[in-house]
Amino acid sequence: MTQPPASATDARTPSSSQSIVAGVDVGGTFTDLVLFDAATGTVRLAKTPTTLDNQAFGVINALDAAEADLAALDLIVHGTTTTTNAVLERQLCKTGMITTLGFRDVLELGRRTRPQAYGMKGDFRPIIPRDLRMEIPERMDARGTVVTPLDEDALRSALKDLAGKGCEALVIHFLHAYANPAHELRAGEIAREVWPNGNITLGHALLSESREYERGVTAAVNASVQPLLRRYVERLADTLAARGYRHDVLVMNGNGGMVSARRVANEAAKTVMSGPASGVMAAAYTGRRAGMPNLITYDMGGTSTDVALIRDAEPTVSNEIEVEYAMPIHVPMVDVRTVGAGGGSIARVTEAGLLQIGPESAGATPGPICYGKGGTRPTISDANLLLGRLNPSRLNKVPGGVTLADVEAAFAREIGDRLGLDAIQAADAVIRIANARMSDAVRMVSVSLGEDPRDFALFAFGGAGPLHASAIARELGIPKVLAPSRPGITNALGCVVADLRHDFVQTVNRPLAVADIDTVHQIFARQSEEGRSLIAKEAVQIREIREMRSVDMQFIGQTHVLRVPLPNPTPSREELQQRFEEAYFARFHVALPEIRANLVNVNTSVIGRREEIDLSALIDANGRKASLAEAETGRRPVFFGGFVETPVYWRDHLPADAVVEGPAIIEQMDTTIVIEPGDVARQDADGNIIITIGG
Repeated sequence: MTQPPASATDARTPSSSQSIVAGVDVGGTFTDLVLFDAATGTVRLAKTPTTLDNQAFGVINALDAAEADLAALDLIVHGTTTTTNAVLERQLCKTGMITTLGFRDVLELGRRTRPQAYGMKGDFRPIIPRDLRMEIPERMDARGTVVTPLDEDALRSALKDLAGKGCEALVIHFLHAYANPAHELRAGEIAREVWPNGNITLGHALLSESREYERGVTAAVNASVQPLLRRYVERLADTLAARGYRHDVLVMNGNGGMVSARRVANEAAKTVMSGPASGVMAAAYTGRRAGMPNLITYDMGGTSTDVALIRDAEPTVSNEIEVEYAMPIHVPMVDVRTVGAGGGSIARVTEAGLLQIGPESAGATPGPICYGKGGTRPTISDANLLLGRLNPSRLNKVPGGVTLADVEAAFAREIGDRLGLDAIQAADAVIRIANARMSDAVRMVSVSLGEDPRDFALFAFGGAGPLHASAIARELGIPKVLAPSRPGITNALGCVVADLRHDFVQTVNRPLAVADIDTVHQIFARQSEEGRSLIAKEAVQIREIREMRSVDMQFIGQTHVLRVPLPNPTPSREELQQRFEEAYFARFHVALPEIRANLVNVNTSVIGRREEIDLSALIDANGRKASLAEAETGRRPVFFGGFVETPVYWRDHLPADAVVEGPAIIEQMDTTIVIEPGDVARQDADGNIIITIGG
């Protein structure tokens, strides 16, 4: 019997084995797929163009390119940029807000910040315009005591008004609802009776913490992207079901965990930044298997570079990330820092005579000059090509008829002539400045968290990451670089290896000296129970459940909070004080024993660990050659302060025990790895290349 198309709200069944798993990551340019078949030990890879008008088509195309049998697939895990792009491009659904009388402008008042720290002006546009923000009489105080009862007649009138204005989604955001959500809950009941659809966000349900501005913006973002995400996952689920897929689809969240497509739209804001998060999760998984649990991830793509920190195989997660100015999304996300330097970043000389790299990018169209699509301005990719780091013979396959002389002429014209350099010197200057910018990003993500980059290895991925990783590691004193088997599709791999994860935050906001410690213990217990219940509902096999607990604390009078990990769910008051003081000193190297501590939030992360994946299957062992000499594809001059005749190897042909001494170039389907003079590269059991800086 033919299976009818299923919507995202259908109850899918778990597979009995879940041995065939596909991870699909949708990027701005390409949709990447990794398909693992644990029964046969085989892996299939695919990289297809992203279909921006409907990402579901790109997902299907990737599955087709991998020749996936959808009826035989046990699980599909999907990382999407639907919500991220919608937020960054402000392509949002028309959304209305109902809030406490007198507080309709909370989204615009914000914090005492500026778009530019030293600027006197700047643009700011709230997520929801003022005419779609309605006030009604109701009020709770900070202790959760009712000050003004909920005016239900005014609520119904506001709902009717917003629906009449064509709002597709609704936010209910009342003052101090984190302390007592009774009014928001009742308002939600009434809204569900009259609102034309299910796109209703209650502020406290998404984020139960203080700070009305951050909570309001987070709820507004959630509601504004909720219809978009709901339509997308329903369309994707229907298409997959029509092609024979019989199980659930899981969607990556920004915290590095996954959630069922049947529920993901309810908390749509949590999918923002899911793409970068999946790459970081793959790095943590790979590093743990490689015996390198402390990593700084370095993901260099075509437009930007993303950097994150992993300690003890656990990525740093923050709930205070601001996606752009005045857009804080206070749900837990992997803490990724971005700098505008990618392979397509344009190099130019400013009016002041300074060489600048990015943030303007050539993008995919027209792209760098070497793409042959009409690009005329030099980029980082063009500099790598001119210096021999990328294979110049590939220009023969470029449809635009671009030659190496064309690239050289552009560097001389746009940069060299203005700075008194020849084309090669100009290209070398571009690489040096790009490396300096990316080194600053790596330094910032570690130093800002109180960590020394020399205590970590650099995990290089993305299409361009392994080209620059060794130079950046040398600049920062990082001893080793880890280049995974498939750097260009690491985000898709992250979808395959990621665990189920649910994060909970509950505000207490009381001086530690008078906080009710029994209440703290009860909050931990409730959060644990809810997380385990949600994981039990997912149609995914897990091998164990792990919980991580923490509290957010600050010294009384401070604005920002510090997250303090806890080993058990029943800490004493004295333990909380001690651990906070230790965390504060470790971060700032300052002791403030005379100032009292404030307990702000209680946090729990419940993680459902999935079965292990054998990463060694990512490179086909049958393709390996018996010796390093057989894996060599040729030699070419590469610039390392001067041109050096350099051996070039094909990665899939490297012997399992290969040791490559720099200088050397290792090429593969999805990236190029530069081994600089004096460095030594070795392969491990999973096929990762580990570069020791300076041998």
